[in-house]
Amino acid sequence: MTRLVQIQNGATRAVALVEATRLRLLADVKSIYELAHAAVTSKASLTALIQQKAAGEFLDYDLIYTGQSEWKLLPPIDHPTEPARCLVSGTGLTHLGSAANRQRMHEVKDSELTDSMKMFRLGVAGGKPAPGKTGVAPEWFYKGSGTILRAHGEPLGVPAYAEDGGEEAEIAGVYFVGSDGTPHRIGMATGNEFSDHKFERKNYLNLAGSKIRTCSLGPELVIDPAFNSVPGKVTITRGKKILWLQEIITGESEMCHSLANIEHHHFKFEAHRRPGDVHVHYFGACALSFGAGIQLGDGDEMGIEFQGFGRALKNPLRVTSGGDKLVAVQTLR
Repeated sequence: MTRLVQIQNGATRAVALVEATRLRLLADVKSIYELAHAAVTSKASLTALIQQKAAGEFLDYDLIYTGQSEWKLLPPIDHPTEPARCLVSGTGLTHLGSAANRQRMHEVKDSELTDSMKMFRLGVAGGKPAPGKTGVAPEWFYKGSGTILRAHGEPLGVPAYAEDGGEEAEIAGVYFVGSDGTPHRIGMATGNEFSDHKFERKNYLNLAGSKIRTCSLGPELVIDPAFNSVPGKVTITRGKKILWLQEIITGESEMCHSLANIEHHHFKFEAHRRPGDVHVHYFGACALSFGAGIQLGDGDEMGIEFQGFGRALKNPLRVTSGGDKLVAVQTLR
């Protein structure tokens, strides 16, 4: 399986092919965006292009991954010149575990289904249409532009105005829109979608605001991965102690929506098919430490890994203290 990383050393950027404990640099390639653009424009195989560009110069992956090198890992996709042209979004209520968590968060009466559970059941009934057909739309949310993406090892922040911050262990699709408006899936990556679950729990309508937070991706982008049934693991570490560990599973056979249905309902909007744009779309989580009663604190480390998706994605939590501060708008006169 072909896996790529983006790395940077000062002002120098590079893309490298993962080969076990070493990284093979790609010649004359500074970004995965550039690589995808070249593949789409030339109508070449992306994998063949990667092999053609593999230069033979190697770097020690272990040193880079553990932060002991001058080279630093970047998120495995970005728009290198215009970060705002990377749209980060996600689909919720795709896994049974996520629906159960949301039901508990918003439940009023045991006998009364929440809107979340109703939507989940609609997905179960119509989220996997026959090939060529359109299924029911999944829950969709906006997270931000490419400026919110963080790499392996970088902190995910709880702003002063937020009530909480918690991991959401997911796989995300990474896309490039060609000059004719056709979306192309470059690959997939391990992701921590990261949300404010306390704020959401107060009212389901807070969901939109709870999602506008930093999130992480990587460290590796996997080209054309198997996405049927993908086992994984989430680990929350506080100091040297494992606070919470959960085996998880994702993939189409574990979800109520097919990948094709999720992608259709994201890219059916013309605004999502602007040539040259990048999209990162999270496919949903099946388990949350918040759902198990865990509240993360400053310095806690969130670790997420999925079989076949390379090394674990690890990010520390950083809490900004000081409370919410008024943002005053200035009037132009």
